[in-house]
Amino acid sequence: MRSTIRAVGMLAAFVAGSQASAAGLAVWTSQGSILNVREVTEAFARARGHKVTVAPVGSSALARKLTSGEQADVLVVGPEDMDALVGKGVIVAGTSKPWITADLGVAVRTGTPKPDISTVEAYKAALLAAKSIGYSFGCSGTNIAKGIEELGLTEQLKAKTVRTGSQAGGGPVSEHLVKGDFELGIQQINIMVGAPGIDYVGPVPGQLNKRCTTNVGLMTGSKHPDAARDLIQFMLSPEAVPLLRKTHAEPAS
Repeated sequence: MRSTIRAVGMLAAFVAGSQASAAGLAVWTSQGSILNVREVTEAFARARGHKVTVAPVGSSALARKLTSGEQADVLVVGPEDMDALVGKGVIVAGTSKPWITADLGVAVRTGTPKPDISTVEAYKAALLAAKSIGYSFGCSGTNIAKGIEELGLTEQLKAKTVRTGSQAGGGPVSEHLVKGDFELGIQQINIMVGAPGIDYVGPVPGQLNKRCTTNVGLMTGSKHPDAARDLIQFMLSPEAVPLLRKTHAEPAS
């Protein structure tokens, strides 16, 4: 009987200790990486026993949160934004690392014809033939616009181009595509593939497919810096690679 009581007591102490050591981590991420972040952090939570909450934040929402004093543990944003935040002391120096890269892709609303974009010339013809096209701001939008400029189509497409994202009322390209805001949508593949109501056509061809990189870093206001560093290490580890590829991204290094 005494040995049973002792065993029960030891188990209760172990559970209590595990609960005490488990951290509740908050991760803020740009829209373009939210599916990748969720996939990897869910695996981390299962492996480590921590609870991880993931929230999307655009640049304006991030600025509001920081101004109000709200903090998270880990931040996932583009390298230029991350560098600026390191300079402002929002991110711990030395913790910002390139995490993933993602190609650009094309999609249409489910049930509508898929254009041929297999070559640069075919992609150019598809852009010209579309009644309207849509892409976001941020890295993907910048790179898509650069590709259009290389094709010499900037002025020709201007009147039928719709820009989406936080600077235009929110929502990824796929959501606007479903609503019929435009006929042809272009964005990072890791956002578009599998989104309901759209059909993925394929990647932007050749040299016009300019990848977007996303960084991960530790926030200076983290309440659980050791656990947050462990999460970042897991995100950058070989163990995370198949999870990234499952969500249509590649490790940045």
